[in-house]
Amino acid sequence: MKIATGQIRAWLTIIVLVGVVFSTACSDTRSGAIRFGLASEPATLDPRFATDATSYRIIRLIFEALVDFDENYQAVPSLARWEQLSPVKYRFYLNQGATFHNGQDLTSDDVIATYESILDPAIVSPHRSSLENIVSMTAPSRDIVDFELRQADPLFPGPLVIGIMPRASIEASPTSIDVPIGSGPFSAIDVVSASRLVLRRIADQQEIEFLTVKDPTVRALKIAHGELDIIQGSMTPELVEWLAGRDGVQSNYRAGTTFTYLGFNLGDPMTGNSDLRRAISHAVDRTSLTRFMFGGHARLASAIFTPEHWAGHDHLPALAYDPQRARTILSQLGYGVDNPLRLSYKTSSDHFRLRIATAIQDQLAQVGIKLDIQSYDWGTFYADVKAGRFQLYSLSWVGLKQPDIFRYAFHSESIPPAGANRGRYMSPKVDELIERAETETKLAVRATIYRQIQQHLLNDLPYIPMWFEDTTLIYRHSIVGYDTVLDGHYDGLINVSRSAIDE
Repeated sequence: MKIATGQIRAWLTIIVLVGVVFSTACSDTRSGAIRFGLASEPATLDPRFATDATSYRIIRLIFEALVDFDENYQAVPSLARWEQLSPVKYRFYLNQGATFHNGQDLTSDDVIATYESILDPAIVSPHRSSLENIVSMTAPSRDIVDFELRQADPLFPGPLVIGIMPRASIEASPTSIDVPIGSGPFSAIDVVSASRLVLRRIADQQEIEFLTVKDPTVRALKIAHGELDIIQGSMTPELVEWLAGRDGVQSNYRAGTTFTYLGFNLGDPMTGNSDLRRAISHAVDRTSLTRFMFGGHARLASAIFTPEHWAGHDHLPALAYDPQRARTILSQLGYGVDNPLRLSYKTSSDHFRLRIATAIQDQLAQVGIKLDIQSYDWGTFYADVKAGRFQLYSLSWVGLKQPDIFRYAFHSESIPPAGANRGRYMSPKVDELIERAETETKLAVRATIYRQIQQHLLNDLPYIPMWFEDTTLIYRHSIVGYDTVLDGHYDGLINVSRSAIDE
């Protein structure tokens, strides 16, 4: 399964010799800009609709939200501080002097317009379900917003992490925006195409150019040649090791909480069978995959939250790799190595994800499942997943902080576009637990209910929890001050600079 590092190095060296011939995509990049290589382009720059990791991470730089989270997964003030006036009423005080990038004051009216838009059924925002506890919003002044809730929720400030937009932008383009105008540390100054975006840091006018380079080998070559300055994530261990030996390049890993899972379509007659999902869970050797695909830079998962999260579950049993048990279950279903079950597996065209898919294909073949891998560009793949056009697929949840993810991803009312229940999971018991947790005012009791939900999910397996991935960080030696944190945000760009090192 593992390709020898020497083979990778020899292969890449040959490509480097001819790389100048084809490596011209960055030739029109902006002088002085710090160039950030992306594996996939952002699907949107509208905070009302962003659900993919790249979009969300870039939007955080352009738009500021009322609330953010600290390293302990606790809500903290960002654009506003708050106080609880009653069990169902919160008052938010906007920071003094907050303005949008166009010079317009950011007021309580913009906050209300943003959240009214998300709650408007006609807009079909995927974030609506997380905010439906809001009954009303009022503005006692230009700098104060009051939120009234249907029921008490001690976690309520947490959902207010969506970037605030100007009311004028929303009214001009109710369902999409052409030019993102926020109040964050960066303004968008050049959206050349879906694969090229330029942001300017408000503090000092430093430009950051995001360039989408889908092939990981080409990304590696470009940073080795100095055509990219920073790459984060989506690189194979072999490429990271190869880059570590290049002059002028630094590469390392950071612990991460990115949760990768294998998803099923529960509306499909085959993958909707819980016995089949259980057989697949025993046929996939997750330990070998993390060792050989990630070089050990991932840890196995049993649930969507890490055990350290306050809503996590640190006593869930690990899914056992047991191919014989998988064969037994499949035999009871009428399938085996001599009479394999055919299933389709959708993934992106990213080479690393294709390697993982191929390894899973081989493991399932050994127990009697013939997996047909279908890979697509990111936009097509993601659209198919949201539309339910799959039997199996794999994706990752990035930057999870709040347990409202359970309603968003597993409640029966959260089928896309209303939420992210992409597998069409329907469980009256899990629905009841989610709703009970939302009405519970004692945090310790609520955490207990969330652990019960995670136990049910492990029993039902609408997803197979795979692993929590570390974050790969690669940058030129001239780059100073960039780092990432557990959730893999690009916030390090707020402080990044280029030194006087002559490369």
